[in-house]
Amino acid sequence: MIKGNLLKMKTDLQDPVQYNLPIGEDSIPLNEYLGSKITLKYMEKIQCISCGVFTKKSFGQGHCYACFKKLASCDMCIMKPETCHFHLGTCREPEWAQSHCFIDHTIYLANSSGVKVGITRSNQRQTRWMDQGAISAIPLATVTDRFKSGQAEVFFKQFVSDKTNWRKMLKNEVDDIDLEEIREEMQEEWPQEIAASTDTSTSQLNISYPVLEYPTKITSLNFDKNPLVEGTLLGIKGQYLLLDTGVINIRKFQGYQVEISLSK
Repeated sequence: MIKGNLLKMKTDLQDPVQYNLPIGEDSIPLNEYLGSKITLKYMEKIQCISCGVFTKKSFGQGHCYACFKKLASCDMCIMKPETCHFHLGTCREPEWAQSHCFIDHTIYLANSSGVKVGITRSNQRQTRWMDQGAISAIPLATVTDRFKSGQAEVFFKQFVSDKTNWRKMLKNEVDDIDLEEIREEMQEEWPQEIAASTDTSTSQLNISYPVLEYPTKITSLNFDKNPLVEGTLLGIKGQYLLLDTGVINIRKFQGYQVEISLSK
């Protein structure tokens, strides 16, 4: 029995992806428990992943309301970079923005439930792809800041989606797609007004996940509705645990204090 606050799972790009679940001071190597019984019991306590204060409700995947309203990482422009307001002098944390937003960002193509366009800081793109459950991904171009990446993403949404169908992703209802061919087509459409370094040398990255059996029907498990989640661990994909009783998004419940038990 291990007790502590949940954080998003850490990933290591191997074949398949290796997952570790941080909980309190411990880290559980989940791949070792595929096929095993797992029980997670929510202890009715949530601790902000930023300031540590206890909160009755989680905001923005693990924050108290004060941090949710104060932190730049929780601002709407993180979800929609094209709405960046740094130039207006209204950024919540200008120093944070300099180190997180004014660095190279990659615009990429990924196949999680079909082709989608997305953006991420260039130094964490593989982590981003694994967190999304992409079975393949490829860089499209690199820009010098997050605002430009948001502009590019908005432009390319007219050609491909910017969303993942998480149900199809978890059921693995995903066709193999030649992303290199699509990249070539989309680079021909690149808007000249957005300065970028297009990427033609990096090949498509294919990613496999530790899954014994994919669900045919998706039942979403939620600590707020039922504090006890248990079942046999059939797989891990994205930030989801796939149990024979349903699926649970670990990232959604960051900061939730749980007791976890596993039996090999």
